[in-house]
Amino acid sequence: MASSANDLCKICHDDGISNSAVTWCTECEVFFCENCQKPHSKSRLSKNHKTMSAEDYNKLPAFIQKISIQCKDHNKKFELYCSSHACPCCVQCITDKHQKCRDIKPLPDILKQVKSSASVQIFEKDLNDVKKNYDKAIKYMKTRIHVINIQKTEAVGEIRSMRKSIADYLNKLEQNILDDFEYKHSELKSNMNTLVEQMEQRVSKIDQMQSDFTEMTQYATELQMYVGLREIEKVTSQAVKYIDDLENVDQFSEKNIEVNIATVLQSILQDVKSFGDININTTFSTLQIKSGRTEQAQHLVSKVINDIKPSFLKRLTIPENLRYLDINACLVLKDASDGTTLVTSEEGGQSTAVNLNDKSQTILEGIGADCISLFQERIYCTNYDDSKVCCFKSNGEPLWTFEHQYIASPAGITIDMNGFVYIVSSNDSIVVVSRDGKSCKKILSGADGIKQPWAKDINRETGIMIVSSRISDNSDSSGATYQTAFVYKI
Repeated sequence: MASSANDLCKICHDDGISNSAVTWCTECEVFFCENCQKPHSKSRLSKNHKTMSAEDYNKLPAFIQKISIQCKDHNKKFELYCSSHACPCCVQCITDKHQKCRDIKPLPDILKQVKSSASVQIFEKDLNDVKKNYDKAIKYMKTRIHVINIQKTEAVGEIRSMRKSIADYLNKLEQNILDDFEYKHSELKSNMNTLVEQMEQRVSKIDQMQSDFTEMTQYATELQMYVGLREIEKVTSQAVKYIDDLENVDQFSEKNIEVNIATVLQSILQDVKSFGDININTTFSTLQIKSGRTEQAQHLVSKVINDIKPSFLKRLTIPENLRYLDINACLVLKDASDGTTLVTSEEGGQSTAVNLNDKSQTILEGIGADCISLFQERIYCTNYDDSKVCCFKSNGEPLWTFEHQYIASPAGITIDMNGFVYIVSSNDSIVVVSRDGKSCKKILSGADGIKQPWAKDINRETGIMIVSSRISDNSDSSGATYQTAFVYKI
């Protein structure tokens, strides 16, 4: 609901009375005058409702005011959150759209720390970084305009200096090259000015978003904050993409104007048919801007890859009579399966997806894997012989393949709640790969006691990770080893 400068009490307005509102109830989503707010604050049903002054409500950005706690499809209060679709739900939404979704949580559990989550700082930093990039790019382009103006002055001076020694015959040629020079300079300058104007317009929007962000963090409800952060993420992502696109298509390449004077001017009357050429000499840009985040968070409170630092919790105790066993798989309950799909891999580059509800099978050509993990309708797998990590759509369509020196003959694979891919590498290390399959980070190695790992798993709800490893038997003087597992918090 968008507010106006003269908000009226809802209760009084329904009775045909126009009383100015002084309070906004964030749960009833209505305005109250001074008289009506008193019974509202004392009522058993509404005394615990959160309220704010109408003045403070009017400070909220317009797009925040439009965020409601009511489901627009069913006119019921949002009470639940679907992690699979990253959206709030009412009880009717669960019945209509989310019956097969397994990760349904109480909405208050999701919202209780939203204002203190790392995403607030991340998105605020994104806004600041984008603003700085635009300011830097605009300053750079204005400097370039100044440089080409100087180049123009120097070139024109060179042209006219040459003209004095060549007499009247060069007047026409001189005019031709000056016209050409003026045209190309004007065109180049116009293009640069247009680009600067476009960026300044976007900066104006970013300035407004920064202002809105400050008000939002101070006055918005948790739900408003949550949805607002997603809107800000969308705006910043678009802004980052715009300036990245400019850089990718060489809009910031240095286009210098230069003139080449003909070398045969002494024989101009016989040989020279033009005064010279005007060229736009393009070189690599010296502008250095900070890259925006290319990864979109699966959750507002998700981490970035550099934040992943496992902390050791404990080592499992293996009974002496079982130390001869090899650990080929490990599991951290409770979210071991989504309960709907089973994917099996066979030799020869073919896998099969089995629907656990109706037992139907789908052949997935091209997916040959040693280990498989499923996450949000994606299939992730490792290829031991080729030292590759691959990601596919649920229908088997390839999305990305990742190779890196950190990853050697990978085995176990699992995905955390934010979509990061954890790989067991045979070079005594655990490697995490970004969601888009473009970068990786080694998070555990031999220095952490990891030796001959093979199996691993993560509880996406608790962030508990278990990794198999071989250790020495301190009670055996022969130096015998056996397999156990280390437990970490990520």
